[in-house]
Amino acid sequence: METVRIEGVEITLAHPDDLPMEWTGREELVRQLLAAWLVVEPRDLPLNPRLIGKPGVGKTTLAYAAAKRLGRPVYIFQATLDTRPEDLIITPVLAGEGRIRYVASSIVTAMLKGGVAVLDEGNRMSEKSWASLAPLLDARRTVESIVAGIKVRAHPEFRFVTTMNDDASTFELPDYIHSRLTPQILVDFPDEDEEFEILSNNLPFAPEELLRFVVRFLARAHAADEVYTVRDGINIARYALKRLSLDDPSRKEFPSASLQARLTEAVKSVLGEDAMSYLAREEPPPGPTRFRPVP
Repeated sequence: METVRIEGVEITLAHPDDLPMEWTGREELVRQLLAAWLVVEPRDLPLNPRLIGKPGVGKTTLAYAAAKRLGRPVYIFQATLDTRPEDLIITPVLAGEGRIRYVASSIVTAMLKGGVAVLDEGNRMSEKSWASLAPLLDARRTVESIVAGIKVRAHPEFRFVTTMNDDASTFELPDYIHSRLTPQILVDFPDEDEEFEILSNNLPFAPEELLRFVVRFLARAHAADEVYTVRDGINIARYALKRLSLDDPSRKEFPSASLQARLTEAVKSVLGEDAMSYLAREEPPPGPTRFRPVP
Protein backbone atom coordinates (compact mmCIF):
# COMPACT_ATOMS: atom_id res chain seq x y z
CA MET A 1 0.00 0.00 0.00
CA GLU A 2 1.34 3.40 -0.98
CA THR A 3 1.16 6.10 1.65
CA VAL A 4 1.91 9.82 1.87
CA ARG A 5 2.24 12.14 4.84
CA ILE A 6 0.30 15.41 4.86
CA GLU A 7 0.61 17.84 7.78
CA GLY A 8 2.00 15.00 9.87
CA VAL A 9 -0.86 12.60 9.08
CA GLU A 10 -0.16 9.39 7.17
CA ILE A 11 -2.64 8.78 4.35
CA THR A 12 -3.08 5.46 2.49
CA LEU A 13 -3.68 5.93 -1.22
CA ALA A 14 -6.08 4.11 -3.54
CA HIS A 15 -5.03 2.08 -6.57
CA PRO A 16 -5.59 3.44 -10.10
CA ASP A 17 -8.08 1.71 -12.39
CA ASP A 18 -6.65 -0.31 -15.28
CA LEU A 19 -9.62 -1.38 -17.40
CA PRO A 20 -10.10 -2.85 -20.90
CA MET A 21 -12.08 0.16 -22.11
CA GLU A 22 -11.76 1.44 -25.68
CA TRP A 23 -13.65 4.39 -27.14
CA THR A 24 -15.14 3.79 -30.58
CA GLY A 25 -16.04 6.61 -32.96
CA ARG A 26 -17.01 10.23 -32.33
CA GLU A 27 -13.47 11.53 -32.00
CA GLU A 28 -14.91 15.03 -31.62
CA LEU A 29 -16.20 14.12 -28.13
CA VAL A 30 -12.69 13.10 -27.06
CA ARG A 31 -11.34 16.41 -28.38
CA GLN A 32 -13.99 18.37 -26.49
CA LEU A 33 -13.00 16.66 -23.25
CA LEU A 34 -9.28 17.10 -23.83
CA ALA A 35 -9.86 20.79 -24.61
CA ALA A 36 -11.67 21.24 -21.28
CA TRP A 37 -8.63 19.83 -19.46
CA LEU A 38 -6.08 21.87 -21.43
CA VAL A 39 -4.01 24.55 -19.67
CA VAL A 40 -2.93 27.13 -22.24
CA GLU A 41 -0.51 29.09 -20.04
CA PRO A 42 0.68 29.13 -16.39
CA ARG A 43 -2.13 31.40 -15.15
CA ASP A 44 -4.82 29.21 -16.73
CA LEU A 45 -6.77 26.48 -14.94
CA PRO A 46 -8.31 23.26 -16.29
CA LEU A 47 -12.09 23.02 -16.42
CA ASN A 48 -14.18 20.34 -14.75
CA PRO A 49 -16.45 18.98 -17.48
CA ARG A 50 -19.57 16.89 -17.06
CA LEU A 51 -20.64 14.24 -19.55
CA ILE A 52 -24.41 14.04 -19.94
CA GLY A 53 -26.36 11.25 -21.63
CA LYS A 54 -28.61 8.24 -21.28
CA PRO A 55 -27.33 5.29 -19.23
CA GLY A 56 -25.19 2.98 -21.32
CA VAL A 57 -24.11 5.37 -24.10
CA GLY A 58 -20.43 5.17 -23.11
CA LYS A 59 -19.84 8.22 -20.90
CA THR A 60 -17.49 6.41 -18.52
CA THR A 61 -15.64 4.80 -21.42
CA LEU A 62 -15.22 8.22 -23.04
CA ALA A 63 -13.84 9.73 -19.82
CA TYR A 64 -11.47 6.80 -19.28
CA ALA A 65 -10.22 6.80 -22.86
CA ALA A 66 -9.61 10.57 -22.88
CA ALA A 67 -7.72 10.33 -19.58
CA LYS A 68 -5.54 7.57 -21.02
CA ARG A 69 -4.71 9.86 -23.94
CA LEU A 70 -3.07 12.14 -21.38
CA GLY A 71 -0.90 9.25 -20.20
CA ARG A 72 -1.99 9.68 -16.61
CA PRO A 73 -3.38 7.25 -14.03
CA VAL A 74 -7.18 7.11 -13.91
CA TYR A 75 -9.20 6.81 -10.71
CA ILE A 76 -12.94 6.07 -10.94
CA PHE A 77 -15.29 6.80 -8.04
CA GLN A 78 -18.81 5.34 -8.31
CA ALA A 79 -21.30 7.78 -6.79
CA THR A 80 -24.44 6.45 -5.11
CA LEU A 81 -27.45 7.87 -3.29
CA ASP A 82 -25.76 7.24 0.06
CA THR A 83 -22.29 8.60 -0.79
CA ARG A 84 -21.09 10.66 2.19
CA PRO A 85 -18.69 13.63 2.12
CA GLU A 86 -16.01 11.61 3.93
CA ASP A 87 -16.34 8.85 1.31
CA LEU A 88 -15.25 11.39 -1.30
CA ILE A 89 -12.24 12.60 0.68
CA ILE A 90 -10.64 10.59 3.52
CA THR A 91 -12.18 7.74 5.51
CA PRO A 92 -10.93 6.53 8.92
CA VAL A 93 -10.71 2.75 9.31
CA LEU A 94 -9.60 0.56 12.20
CA ALA A 95 -6.13 -0.87 11.57
CA GLY A 96 -5.86 -3.17 14.59
CA GLU A 97 -4.64 -2.61 18.15
CA GLY A 98 -6.93 0.40 18.41
CA ARG A 99 -5.09 2.31 15.69
CA ILE A 100 -6.89 4.36 13.05
CA ARG A 101 -5.71 4.36 9.45
CA TYR A 102 -6.74 7.20 7.14
CA VAL A 103 -7.59 6.06 3.61
CA ALA A 104 -7.79 8.50 0.71
CA SER A 105 -10.62 8.18 -1.78
CA SER A 106 -9.85 7.64 -5.44
CA ILE A 107 -10.55 11.35 -6.01
CA VAL A 108 -8.06 12.51 -3.36
CA THR A 109 -5.53 9.96 -4.59
CA ALA A 110 -5.86 11.41 -8.11
CA MET A 111 -5.33 14.88 -6.62
CA LEU A 112 -2.11 13.79 -4.94
CA LYS A 113 -0.76 11.71 -7.85
CA GLY A 114 -1.63 14.15 -10.63
CA GLY A 115 -4.10 11.70 -12.13
CA VAL A 116 -7.57 11.96 -13.59
CA ALA A 117 -10.59 11.52 -11.30
CA VAL A 118 -13.77 10.22 -12.93
CA LEU A 119 -16.79 10.71 -10.68
CA ASP A 120 -19.27 8.29 -12.22
CA GLU A 121 -23.01 9.08 -12.11
CA GLY A 122 -22.34 12.23 -10.11
CA ASN A 123 -25.94 13.42 -10.01
CA ARG A 124 -26.88 10.42 -7.89
CA MET A 125 -25.09 12.18 -5.00
CA SER A 126 -26.74 14.62 -2.62
CA GLU A 127 -25.91 18.32 -2.45
CA LYS A 128 -24.21 17.75 0.92
CA SER A 129 -21.67 15.43 -0.70
CA TRP A 130 -21.12 17.77 -3.64
CA ALA A 131 -20.53 20.67 -1.23
CA SER A 132 -17.43 18.91 0.10
CA LEU A 133 -15.94 19.05 -3.42
CA ALA A 134 -16.86 22.68 -4.14
CA PRO A 135 -13.40 24.11 -3.28
CA LEU A 136 -11.76 21.47 -5.46
CA LEU A 137 -13.77 22.60 -8.47
CA ASP A 138 -12.77 26.27 -8.39
CA ALA A 139 -9.49 28.18 -8.27
CA ARG A 140 -8.67 26.86 -4.78
CA ARG A 141 -8.32 23.24 -6.02
CA THR A 142 -8.35 21.88 -2.47
CA VAL A 143 -10.47 19.64 -0.26
CA GLU A 144 -10.59 19.59 3.52
CA SER A 145 -10.84 16.42 5.58
CA ILE A 146 -12.57 17.04 8.89
CA VAL A 147 -11.91 13.50 10.13
CA ALA A 148 -8.14 13.69 9.47
CA GLY A 149 -7.86 17.41 10.23
CA ILE A 150 -5.93 18.24 7.05
CA LYS A 151 -6.30 20.18 3.83
CA VAL A 152 -5.28 18.50 0.57
CA ARG A 153 -4.08 20.51 -2.42
CA ALA A 154 -4.38 19.18 -5.96
CA HIS A 155 -1.28 18.41 -8.04
CA PRO A 156 -1.01 20.77 -11.06
CA GLU A 157 -1.63 17.83 -13.40
CA PHE A 158 -4.84 16.73 -11.63
CA ARG A 159 -7.93 16.63 -13.83
CA PHE A 160 -11.59 15.98 -12.98
CA VAL A 161 -14.67 14.87 -14.92
CA THR A 162 -18.07 13.66 -13.83
CA THR A 163 -20.63 11.62 -15.75
CA MET A 164 -24.33 12.26 -15.25
CA ASN A 165 -27.23 10.14 -16.42
CA ASP A 166 -30.08 11.88 -18.17
CA ASP A 167 -32.89 10.12 -16.30
CA ALA A 168 -35.31 10.67 -13.43
CA SER A 169 -33.42 8.79 -10.69
CA THR A 170 -31.05 11.65 -9.91
CA PHE A 171 -30.71 14.71 -7.68
CA GLU A 172 -31.19 18.25 -8.94
CA LEU A 173 -27.91 20.00 -8.18
CA PRO A 174 -27.75 23.65 -7.08
CA ASP A 175 -26.42 26.38 -9.34
CA TYR A 176 -23.17 26.78 -7.39
CA ILE A 177 -22.28 23.18 -8.24
CA HIS A 178 -23.42 23.31 -11.87
CA SER A 179 -21.40 26.47 -12.44
CA ARG A 180 -18.27 24.58 -11.40
CA LEU A 181 -18.99 21.64 -13.73
CA THR A 182 -18.35 23.05 -17.14
CA PRO A 183 -18.44 22.56 -20.06
CA GLN A 184 -21.37 20.21 -20.52
CA ILE A 185 -20.59 17.57 -23.14
CA LEU A 186 -23.57 15.67 -24.54
CA VAL A 187 -23.00 11.99 -25.32
CA ASP A 188 -25.72 10.59 -27.59
CA PHE A 189 -26.40 7.18 -29.10
CA PRO A 190 -23.75 6.10 -31.63
CA ASP A 191 -24.81 5.59 -35.26
CA GLU A 192 -25.33 2.11 -36.70
CA ASP A 193 -21.77 1.66 -38.01
CA GLU A 194 -20.34 2.72 -34.65
CA GLU A 195 -22.72 0.40 -32.78
CA PHE A 196 -21.64 -2.50 -34.95
CA GLU A 197 -17.98 -1.67 -34.29
CA ILE A 198 -18.60 -1.48 -30.53
CA LEU A 199 -20.38 -4.83 -30.59
CA SER A 200 -17.59 -6.37 -32.66
CA ASN A 201 -14.92 -5.06 -30.30
CA ASN A 202 -16.74 -6.47 -27.27
CA LEU A 203 -17.71 -9.78 -28.91
CA PRO A 204 -15.07 -10.51 -31.58
CA PHE A 205 -15.98 -14.21 -31.50
CA ALA A 206 -19.69 -13.70 -32.29
CA PRO A 207 -21.23 -14.42 -35.72
CA GLU A 208 -21.53 -11.25 -37.78
CA GLU A 209 -25.21 -11.92 -38.53
CA LEU A 210 -25.94 -12.04 -34.80
CA LEU A 211 -24.38 -8.61 -34.37
CA ARG A 212 -26.19 -7.23 -37.44
CA PHE A 213 -29.49 -8.43 -35.99
CA VAL A 214 -28.79 -6.56 -32.75
CA VAL A 215 -27.77 -3.38 -34.58
CA ARG A 216 -31.01 -3.41 -36.61
CA PHE A 217 -33.01 -3.96 -33.42
CA LEU A 218 -31.30 -0.99 -31.73
CA ALA A 219 -31.84 1.21 -34.81
CA ARG A 220 -35.59 0.57 -34.70
CA ALA A 221 -35.64 1.31 -30.97
CA HIS A 222 -33.69 4.57 -31.43
CA ALA A 223 -36.09 5.66 -34.19
CA ALA A 224 -38.93 5.29 -31.67
CA ASP A 225 -37.01 7.34 -29.05
CA GLU A 226 -36.53 4.24 -26.93
CA VAL A 227 -33.61 4.37 -24.48
CA TYR A 228 -32.12 0.95 -25.23
CA THR A 229 -28.36 1.36 -25.56
CA VAL A 230 -25.40 -0.45 -27.07
CA ARG A 231 -24.78 -1.89 -23.60
CA ASP A 232 -28.19 -3.54 -23.86
CA GLY A 233 -27.21 -4.78 -27.33
CA ILE A 234 -24.02 -6.35 -25.98
CA ASN A 235 -26.01 -8.13 -23.27
CA ILE A 236 -28.56 -9.39 -25.83
CA ALA A 237 -25.88 -10.71 -28.14
CA ARG A 238 -23.89 -12.25 -25.30
CA TYR A 239 -26.93 -14.06 -23.84
CA ALA A 240 -28.08 -15.32 -27.23
CA LEU A 241 -24.57 -16.64 -27.90
CA LYS A 242 -24.53 -18.46 -24.56
CA ARG A 243 -27.91 -20.05 -25.29
CA LEU A 244 -26.73 -21.22 -28.70
CA SER A 245 -23.54 -22.65 -27.22
CA LEU A 246 -25.47 -24.44 -24.50
CA ASP A 247 -27.74 -25.98 -27.13
CA ASP A 248 -24.71 -27.63 -28.72
CA PRO A 249 -21.26 -26.77 -27.28
CA SER A 250 -19.44 -28.55 -30.10
CA ARG A 251 -20.99 -26.52 -32.92
CA LYS A 252 -19.21 -23.55 -34.47
CA GLU A 253 -22.04 -22.65 -36.84
CA PHE A 254 -25.80 -22.40 -36.46
CA PRO A 255 -28.81 -22.34 -38.78
CA SER A 256 -30.19 -18.84 -39.20
CA ALA A 257 -33.57 -19.92 -37.82
CA SER A 258 -31.92 -21.04 -34.55
CA LEU A 259 -29.89 -17.85 -34.40
CA GLN A 260 -32.96 -15.66 -34.83
CA ALA A 261 -34.98 -17.66 -32.30
CA ARG A 262 -32.31 -17.32 -29.62
CA LEU A 263 -31.86 -13.61 -30.33
CA THR A 264 -35.59 -13.05 -30.03
CA GLU A 265 -35.55 -14.90 -26.71
CA ALA A 266 -32.57 -12.83 -25.57
CA VAL A 267 -34.32 -9.54 -26.36
CA LYS A 268 -37.30 -10.58 -24.22
CA SER A 269 -35.11 -11.90 -21.39
CA VAL A 270 -32.79 -8.88 -21.25
CA LEU A 271 -35.20 -6.01 -21.91
CA GLY A 272 -38.67 -7.43 -21.27
CA GLU A 273 -41.89 -7.90 -23.20
CA ASP A 274 -42.15 -4.27 -24.35
CA ALA A 275 -38.94 -4.58 -26.35
CA MET A 276 -40.48 -7.24 -28.56
CA SER A 277 -42.30 -4.55 -30.55
CA TYR A 278 -38.94 -3.47 -32.02
CA LEU A 279 -38.24 -6.87 -33.48
CA ALA A 280 -38.83 -7.33 -37.19
CA ARG A 281 -38.84 -10.43 -39.30
CA GLU A 282 -35.26 -10.99 -40.46
CA GLU A 283 -34.53 -12.49 -43.86
CA PRO A 284 -32.17 -15.42 -43.21
CA PRO A 285 -28.90 -15.35 -45.14
CA PRO A 286 -28.02 -18.41 -47.23
CA GLY A 287 -26.39 -21.25 -45.33
CA PRO A 288 -25.46 -21.54 -41.66
CA THR A 289 -24.01 -18.70 -39.60
CA ARG A 290 -20.46 -19.26 -38.42
CA PHE A 291 -18.55 -18.01 -35.44
CA ARG A 292 -15.84 -15.57 -36.39
CA PRO A 293 -12.31 -16.34 -35.24
CA VAL A 294 -10.90 -14.00 -32.60
CA PRO A 295 -8.53 -11.56 -34.31
